Amino acid sequence: MNTASPEVNSSGAELSPLKNLAFDVPAGLVVFLVALPLCLGIALASGAPLLSGLVAGIIGGLIIPLISRSPLSVCGPAAGLATIVLAGITKVGSFQAFAVAVVIAGVLQLLLGISKAGRLVSFMPSSVIKGMLAAIGVLLILKQLPHALGLHGGKLALPEGGLAGVEKGALLLGVLSLALLVGWEKFRPKRLALVPGALVVVVVATLLNELFLRVAPGLALGQSFLVTIPLDGPSSLLAQLSAPDWSVIRNPDVWVLALTLGVVASLETLLSLEAVDRLDPYHRRTPLNRELVAQGLGNTVSGLLGGLPVTSVIVRSSANIHAGGRTQASTMVHGALLLGAVLLASGLLNRIPLASLAAILLATGYKLAKPALFREMQKLGVSQLGPFVATLGAILVTDLLRGIFVGVIVSVVFALRNAMRTPYTLERQGEQFVIKLKKDVYFFNKASLQEALEGIPEGARVVVDGSRSDFIDHDIVEVLGSFSGTASRRNIQLEVREVGRTPAIAT
Repeated sequence: MNTASPEVNSSGAELSPLKNLAFDVPAGLVVFLVALPLCLGIALASGAPLLSGLVAGIIGGLIIPLISRSPLSVCGPAAGLATIVLAGITKVGSFQAFAVAVVIAGVLQLLLGISKAGRLVSFMPSSVIKGMLAAIGVLLILKQLPHALGLHGGKLALPEGGLAGVEKGALLLGVLSLALLVGWEKFRPKRLALVPGALVVVVVATLLNELFLRVAPGLALGQSFLVTIPLDGPSSLLAQLSAPDWSVIRNPDVWVLALTLGVVASLETLLSLEAVDRLDPYHRRTPLNRELVAQGLGNTVSGLLGGLPVTSVIVRSSANIHAGGRTQASTMVHGALLLGAVLLASGLLNRIPLASLAAILLATGYKLAKPALFREMQKLGVSQLGPFVATLGAILVTDLLRGIFVGVIVSVVFALRNAMRTPYTLERQGEQFVIKLKKDVYFFNKASLQEALEGIPEGARVVVDGSRSDFIDHDIVEVLGSFSGTASRRNIQLEVREVGRTPAIAT
C-alpha cells in the first residue's frame, strides 16, 4: 500500500494503514463479499472466461493500491465495460486477442496520467455521461435476461421447443434471486445491514440448487448453467490464465478496441473517484493524474495475466466507505481474500448458478437505467434531454465510443444554440435606445446584433454598453464600427461604452 504519502484526516492527524487495521480488515471482508459475485457476474455479462473477472478483481485489490493515492476507492471489473468487452471479443476473434487490447489500453492510460490528462473528465457533459450509463443499463438487462430466464444459448428468444425448452430450475432460481435481491434492499434486518444483497442471493441460490439435486433432480442445474472455473488447486492457476495472443498486434480492430477501452475506463474511473471523494468522511482528494498511472499499470498487468479491464468501481467503493474503511488497507484485504478464494475455494465457486449472477446484473442494469432518471432529464429541458437521448440511442444502435461521440456533438449543438440566443438587452428610454451586451458575445451573435441596430429609427440616440461583458469577439467590434458610418448618414447619435478598441465609432 502507499505509505510514502500518508493520508490526513480533517483535523490534520495522519491516518496510518497500520493504525487503522481494526477498521480496514472488517471493511475489506465486506468489500470481498460484494466483489466476489460481481467479478463472476461481470465476466459472465462480458462473454469472457469467469476466471478473468476474478483476476481483474485481484489486480484491482493488490496492484493498483501500490501506486494509487485514493484511500477508499476499490478497483475491479466494471459492469459499464461489459458491453464493450462482449462486442470486442467478438470483433477481434478470441479472448487472447482481446487481452492484447487490454494491455495497450493500460499503456494508453499510463500516457494519459503522465501527460496530466486527469482533468479532461470535467469537459464531459453530464447529460452524455448519464446517457452512457443508461445505455449500459439497458444493454445489461437485454444481455442477462436469457440467463435469468433459463433460456439455452443465451439468446432472448424462446427455443424451438417453446416453454418446454426452458431450463425450469434456472428460471425458478433467476426469478427467486431477483425477488430476494429487491426484498433484501427494502427489508434487510438492521443487524445484517452490512451483508450485501448480492452475497445473500448467491448463497441462497447455490443452496437451493444443492437441495434440488437431492429432492428434485428435475430442477437441478447441470454444469452448463453453473459457474465454471477450471481449477484443480493452486498449481493449476497459471496454466488456466489466458495469455495475450501477440500475433494480432497489427490488427487495426485491436487498436480501435484498445482506444475505446482506455478512454471509457479512464472516464469511468475519474467519475467514480469524484463520487468517492465526496463520500469520504475525511474530505480527502485523490490526485487524478496519479490515479490514471495506477489504473494504467493495473490494466497492463491484468491484460498480461488474462484479466478483464479494471476501473474504480463506485458500488464496491461505497460499500468500503459504509463498512468503515479508512485507508488502502481495506481494498488490499479484499484483493487478498479474492486470491484466496480462487486458490482454495474454486470447487465452491463452481456450484454457483449463473441465473443468480444474472439477477444481480439485472438489478444493476435497472439502477443505471431506472425510469426516474428519464423523468429527471425531461424536467431539465430539451438542452439536457437531447444529448441524453442521443447518447443512449446511438450506443444502442452502434457502440459505446461512437455513442459518446454523438452525444458530445449534440451537446455542442445545443450549447451553440443557447449561445446564439439574443446576446443583449434592448431598452427604450424616450428617444434613446440602450443596448446592454451580456457576459459573452461571440462572432455567431453578429446577425442578431446587426438586426437590432438596423431597427433603430433615424434621429435616435443609441448607447451600446459593454460594461457587463467578460468577452466580446472582434467580429462584434467590427459590426459596431461598421454601424458608426450608417449612424452618421441616418442622423443617429452612437455612444459605445467599454467595448474595447472599436474602430471608427463616433462617440
